[in-house]
Amino acid sequence: MMKKTKQLNRRDFIKLSTVASASLPIALSGFPLFANDKPKNYQFSQDNDNVLVLIQLQGGNDGLNTIFGMSQYDNLQSVRSNIIIPDSQLLGIDDNIRFHPNMTGMKNIWNKEKLAIVQNVGYPNQNRSHFRSSDIWNSASDANEYISSGWVGRFFETNHNTFPENYPNTENPDPFAITIGKIVSETCQGNIANFSMALEDPENPGTALASNTGDIPDNCYGNALNFVNNTIAQTNAYAAVIKTASSSGNNLSQKYNDSELSEKLKHVAKLISGGIKTKVFVVQLGGFDNHDNQVVEGETKTGKHAELLKELSDAIEAFQDDLELLNIDKRVIGMTYSEFGRRIRSNGGLGTDHGTAAPLFVFGTCANNTILGDTPEIDTAVDIKEGVQMQYDFRNVYSTILTDWLGASKSDASNVLFEEFDALPLFKSGCSAALSTNDFLQKKLEIEVYPNPVINFINIKFYGNNEKVKIVLFNSIGAVIKNITNQKYNATQHTLNVDVQNLPKGNYYMYYQTKSVSKTKKLLKY
Repeated sequence: MMKKTKQLNRRDFIKLSTVASASLPIALSGFPLFANDKPKNYQFSQDNDNVLVLIQLQGGNDGLNTIFGMSQYDNLQSVRSNIIIPDSQLLGIDDNIRFHPNMTGMKNIWNKEKLAIVQNVGYPNQNRSHFRSSDIWNSASDANEYISSGWVGRFFETNHNTFPENYPNTENPDPFAITIGKIVSETCQGNIANFSMALEDPENPGTALASNTGDIPDNCYGNALNFVNNTIAQTNAYAAVIKTASSSGNNLSQKYNDSELSEKLKHVAKLISGGIKTKVFVVQLGGFDNHDNQVVEGETKTGKHAELLKELSDAIEAFQDDLELLNIDKRVIGMTYSEFGRRIRSNGGLGTDHGTAAPLFVFGTCANNTILGDTPEIDTAVDIKEGVQMQYDFRNVYSTILTDWLGASKSDASNVLFEEFDALPLFKSGCSAALSTNDFLQKKLEIEVYPNPVINFINIKFYGNNEKVKIVLFNSIGAVIKNITNQKYNATQHTLNVDVQNLPKGNYYMYYQTKSVSKTKKLLKY
């Protein structure tokens, strides 16, 4: 993996500089700065004017209290009896799927056919630490790899590998990315600098004074001082661009409220309408780590999680409404993500503990109105530590955004994500770059896993379809137990016989993935 040579980090920066500013993109990145080796010989096409808005749900959103599959509702009720919302109070969107009752805004977007739902999103060997799992989502690394750069930062860096030196410039006068908040997003961290600028108020982006205008010594302290001065100069130049865009922009929706997320997205809409060429915006909504009192006892549709889902849903609806009224909606796609979901069983404190996979939303006029993924399978005998198993790797979603929205080729996306991840049908045809979406075919699952329950040997029968087939065995908490196969199979039926006799008794999951199908099958080992 990447060679890491330590350079000036945040702690060193604070020690050596005499100026601190919340607008400084490097000082508040949260990542140490590394000069890493980069993949070579690839270029991005960033000619389109598409914009990506990332909404990070900090703390681990409980997907099972966000989206309900009625085919598994009775079993879910049996393992979450103290927090389950009565089915009569849920918001129906199709014959099987229901939303939390506070998500009327998201339901309205669904009804307007501008919402994609991807269920069971995670990654192999799920880490349940907030900090580590957030790092994995932000960097797009494997669970056992430590990458200091973010996936969005690597996207920008391929065409701008000298950043921040001599930026902004005539060709690139605008910030590449903006985080609405006090701290820049780690998704935007490049190998040398963070491409994101932290911003709280576009009307008053703030400026800073250079820390030294006299002679600067030719030593490590002088280098740090030059770093400070150059960063301040860049920040001040970007501040002028932001203030101009904010003054020129507008908000037309009457649906915004005074919630923190609503205000952040309102700023984003105003800046885009004001002509800023920023490609990526990041906003955060915290508070999802609800180990206790997630709901109010006896009134389970209320409580902390209900309030967060209402804030999220209402803010997204207002933002989408504003984009449409401003006539910029076809340029903007939003995506939610969280570091992990929660466990299937609730705990005794009216809450839920750290889990594994969870759903995410992709919204916007160009979003394909679809539900990808199966309703999570709920076993009434589920272990207390068990979470929802992954059906889609989050990097499949990233790959789709890179190719079908931001304009990367498939090989470009593979370089940024360190390996190839097939795209998903997240965008309407004719509305995006669509380099990969058309290759995705919804096929009937051609796989059988038997006997189940199993004692010694499991048979996996599947149809090859001239595609590479990946089959992995996970345990109940998302750790990889066996990599069974990862190779191309011809278009005939195949059967693999797998020895599981040495595995401990318990629940396991067989994960099956091709370019066309991604499925997870539960397996009981006696």
